[in-house]
Amino acid sequence: MNLLQDVRVFLLDLDGTVYLDGTPIGPMAATLARLRSMGKRLVFLTNNSSKTELEYRLKLTRMGLFAGGDAVYTSAMATIAYLKERYAGAKVYLVATDAVREEFQRGGIPLSDDEPDVCVLAYDTTLTFAKIKRLDFFLRQNKPFLATHPDDVCPTSYGFMPDVGSFLAMFERSSGRKAVIVGKPFPYMGEALCRLTGERRERLCMVGDRMHTDVRFANNCGMKSVLVLSGETSAESMRNFPDRPDLVLRDLNAIFGD
Repeated sequence: MNLLQDVRVFLLDLDGTVYLDGTPIGPMAATLARLRSMGKRLVFLTNNSSKTELEYRLKLTRMGLFAGGDAVYTSAMATIAYLKERYAGAKVYLVATDAVREEFQRGGIPLSDDEPDVCVLAYDTTLTFAKIKRLDFFLRQNKPFLATHPDDVCPTSYGFMPDVGSFLAMFERSSGRKAVIVGKPFPYMGEALCRLTGERRERLCMVGDRMHTDVRFANNCGMKSVLVLSGETSAESMRNFPDRPDLVLRDLNAIFGD
């Protein structure tokens, strides 16, 4: 398989793949520029729904990693698409940061904190007990329940902190409800990316540092996959998963074999 020949769109995970704690991994800007020069499209793809598309784009631009023609796609954006497709016009109780709530509203999703039709849990780094109580109350009324992504923890410069998957475990214990999950590794996000890019799934390649989200996402969606060992997964720990990437690299910069 000639990955660089066959793939037209590279889906790039962020932390652990293109940067670590806000620092680009090696000569990442030059690597991305080289991919663009070959006519490859780049989509920065993240499950982290605590920030908006604009916030990520500005962050990547400051780091010299974003260029014209690139795109950012988050699990929050995929959830907006899911709601518009499957719950058109439904009022949503959204647990999210203020910026992401505004992004949902700009995307045409009506929000309601009192009488929602659907409940959505994003990565709310401003989560309060009042929000927990309200969501649990609506879940007990059997409202449809969506979550942007399933990650248990989020990496930070000082270690890991609880992510949406941990919150979902709490709500399952308190309300008995399980959420429909939109983001990686589930296939809806892949369907949305095929529509976004206009490419067939076999022309897309997911590049990431996690076996259970990035590589499994590619496998679930029929895409190519590259596992990079610059983040969470090591050559040893990858053997603990049933998923298999098409290619394993020390980091994305090694894709050219230089």
